[in-house]
Amino acid sequence: MSLLALNNVEVAYDRVFLAIKGVSLQVEEGSMVALLGANGAGKSTTLKTISGLLAPERGAVRRGQVSFLGQDIAQRSAPERVRMGLVHVLEGRRVFEHLTPDDNLLAAYPGRHARRSFDELRQQAYAYFPRLAERRRSKAGYLSGGEQQMLAIARALMTEPRLVMLDEPSLGLAPVLVKEIFAILRKINREHKTSVLLVEQNAKAALDVVDHAYLIENGNIVMSGAAAVLEQNPDIQEFYLGGGERVDYHAVKHYRRRKRWLA
Repeated sequence: MSLLALNNVEVAYDRVFLAIKGVSLQVEEGSMVALLGANGAGKSTTLKTISGLLAPERGAVRRGQVSFLGQDIAQRSAPERVRMGLVHVLEGRRVFEHLTPDDNLLAAYPGRHARRSFDELRQQAYAYFPRLAERRRSKAGYLSGGEQQMLAIARALMTEPRLVMLDEPSLGLAPVLVKEIFAILRKINREHKTSVLLVEQNAKAALDVVDHAYLIENGNIVMSGAAAVLEQNPDIQEFYLGGGERVDYHAVKHYRRRKRWLA
């Protein structure tokens, strides 16, 4: 049984604009999965569908099923989904800038619903992100972009999740920081068997760390497979990894990107 499964999910905003069109994907227990695609492809909408955050943006699931731990979670609220073990790290970090890292972690602690104490979970978070421990008494708004992203992930870990979903964690960060953060995510995955669903435009960084990947375009899943296999695909290399064939634009009047999966 998959930890998370989407089956033919269709989402519309304002009952008119179709954002994702029959998306199906799975995340196995203890795996790391990437959802790749360009801006506007439907990646963030897919995550919000899973975490229950569509309603504030006037979005709704029109058909299909979202299952977590074998249960249909369509009627469960976002807080209920968090208590089940599903947590969403939003794009743009969204830390509480007026609070310290300690207070940010406390804000996410589930209290009586937690299996472990706050001090134990905080110590674990700072062990993964020692840079935060050094800045624990600073206001989060004064942290660097990389430190804020670390704090957003550490805050998510305070909920003791079974699945962590991250929306564009590499956004605006230097490559060396992206590599460091992705390595920490892989370490968390291996040590705690915490599953990860990673939404990324940085296909190279994502494919280097995940086990499996899906490619979404115009609201449709157009390709999926083992990360190592997708990384060798010529279309993925050309359109998402910066390799593949080179086109001489001076020699042609019109150039239309070839995409074998849409042919």
